[in-house]
Amino acid sequence: MTIVRFLANTYQAFVFWTALTGLGVCLWYFPLWHMGISGYEALLFADLAPFILGLTFIQKATRKYRWLFALLASTILVAYQIRKPVDRMMLVGFAYGANMLYFASLIYSDKMASTGRLVRDIYAIEAGLVLSMAVRMACYTNNPVWPIMNDINGGWNKTGLVLGIVALVIQFLQSLSASDDENADAKKHDKRHGEIGTRSGSSAPWASAAFGFGAWLFGIQSMFSESSTLIRWTWGGYPHTGPQPVPFSGLVLTVLVFGFLSGHRVKSVTTTAWWGAGALCAAIITYISGWSGFIPGLVLAAYFGSITLPILQLVARCPPGRTFTLGFFVYNLLVLAHVWVVAYEFVPGGPLLRERTWFVMLSMMLSIFLGVRAARKVLVKESSTSTINLSSSVRADRRYARATMLALTLFGWGAMVARIPSASSPPQPHHPEQRLVTAAIWTIHFDLDNSMWSAEQRIQDAVRDLEADVMGFLESDTERIIMGNRDWTQKVAEELNYYVDYGPSPRKHTWGCAMLSKFPIKKSEHHLLPSPDGELACAIHATLDMYGQDVDVIISHNGQEENPLDRRLQTTKIGEIIRESPNPFIFTGYVVTKPQGEVYNLLFRKDQVYDIDPTDDDRWCQYVGYRGLKRTGYARISRGTITDTEIQAGKFVVPVPGTSVNSTDSGEWAPSYKSVPESHYDPGYHFPTKFRGKGVRGHYYHVFNEPRYYD
Repeated sequence: MTIVRFLANTYQAFVFWTALTGLGVCLWYFPLWHMGISGYEALLFADLAPFILGLTFIQKATRKYRWLFALLASTILVAYQIRKPVDRMMLVGFAYGANMLYFASLIYSDKMASTGRLVRDIYAIEAGLVLSMAVRMACYTNNPVWPIMNDINGGWNKTGLVLGIVALVIQFLQSLSASDDENADAKKHDKRHGEIGTRSGSSAPWASAAFGFGAWLFGIQSMFSESSTLIRWTWGGYPHTGPQPVPFSGLVLTVLVFGFLSGHRVKSVTTTAWWGAGALCAAIITYISGWSGFIPGLVLAAYFGSITLPILQLVARCPPGRTFTLGFFVYNLLVLAHVWVVAYEFVPGGPLLRERTWFVMLSMMLSIFLGVRAARKVLVKESSTSTINLSSSVRADRRYARATMLALTLFGWGAMVARIPSASSPPQPHHPEQRLVTAAIWTIHFDLDNSMWSAEQRIQDAVRDLEADVMGFLESDTERIIMGNRDWTQKVAEELNYYVDYGPSPRKHTWGCAMLSKFPIKKSEHHLLPSPDGELACAIHATLDMYGQDVDVIISHNGQEENPLDRRLQTTKIGEIIRESPNPFIFTGYVVTKPQGEVYNLLFRKDQVYDIDPTDDDRWCQYVGYRGLKRTGYARISRGTITDTEIQAGKFVVPVPGTSVNSTDSGEWAPSYKSVPESHYDPGYHFPTKFRGKGVRGHYYHVFNEPRYYD
């Protein structure tokens, strides 16, 4: 096999990883809008397609027409052409099943180590994942050929399609040029495999292999298919308690590649001691934040990389139909559990897994143990052959794999270095001459717009046009399998030059809240608000340096209408946080109450914060409040076709340190609610004119049809 063939197989593996990571984010669109089970979730089980490998004539077809299975798998690359979400989802589901069948047929048809093809193809699978991670590092964690990407939001779909066609042509020509000796070897190995499968496939090895395979695939996807996921898992707020994605995502990729390159040392990487180290590290990252969690996470990355080769070699020696069917079923159960721990209020049996990520991690590592134990038993006798008596073609492909993965690692590091923010150009507020701060809140539905496209480019445009200095985002945690394991805040923050707090870690079981700030973040604390009856609510409490004055900001996402106890307890807790702060305060959050209602009155009171405009009686979810600042303006801006929730924004003047605003003669803090025309203020205080009338990109002033200003 030449380097060209290896690269073609690597790109086809990249397509496999694209399908695996892209299905969840497309599926998530439907329950998101249905607020519950939509029915399309059944497409998750399209990965059970390899059950047909239990049929002998299908097994033969997979070897003879492997390029055809690759062609079916590559249909994921044309999904972006379909505009209607339902139709696009159906094609994605088909392509996902085809990719899993291609993957299984790849491992099965190359099952005998003595052919060398299995080892070569596993190298390509590993290199394909490294390619996916490196490209995503350059594209702000997005895979640019996902079905949610297009020409507008940063997709490289056309380029990806062209490369896919080239890879398919190379694979087709490769199938035509297969030597007679190789085909004869394959027939011999078919016979030998049947004997092995009959001898060992009826008891523990094939089932253990399936459990190990399913858990390995889940672990790789949930933690290491995107290089910043581990960093966000161990993120704890400011001052920095751990690494930032830029540039330290490069460490995750580097260590994973190191693991891949050590996988041929079967005897070493399948020991119980090495598994124990991996299990311990999995436990640490489940509970500990900061560098103390991140460094063990790197060890876990090395562990998962190192067991890839033996796990797949073991699976190749088992009956394909039953092994892959059970393996993907185990994978599906872990994926569902991974969703259930946070989505428990919306799914059948959800409370059983409520906030139990530890159970998911434990199940994953125990399943891995079954796989590596079986791999050690079956493969250790062959380890000398696989490491010493390798054919020249396998040796060549190992060199190609090493060179390719190391080159891609350097590419990933280059992307990280290029993205390091310039120390000479720190974020600056938009109107420092007026000591003005524009604070806003927006629920963004996990960065998916109404047509199932990635929305961060349009979010970025809206934030830029609004000239927001502090922007709170709700439903923002996208570092999960069902959201594609991506971090949309990286693009928006870097392109617009903001400080960013991602908010509570994905392992904290919330839907997420995030903050962008033009002001330095002196400290931030992530709160998990009381939620006895419903989903776990989150809040960021941050202290910002605004023109030399410490100002506190809270961004919160409280519970749903169905859980009044939760909302009362959560709002009471937020009130306590605000009362205990000596600093001026801005509240932007999701409260779920009518103005002047019970929950509303728990929050907006004179000893906590004041409503930005108590006369606005057309609100339900989002609210803006303030204390110790001079409020000058308030606006409500339509969402366009991004999510189902508007933007609310307020403008405030920050007092000079040592002074106060809106005080009575008795010293009691009391804001003014006198309305004034826009002309009362200089243009620097005004909301942008581009949102007037029909606005821009579907964003326009609504409800009042223009901003409101106050004395």
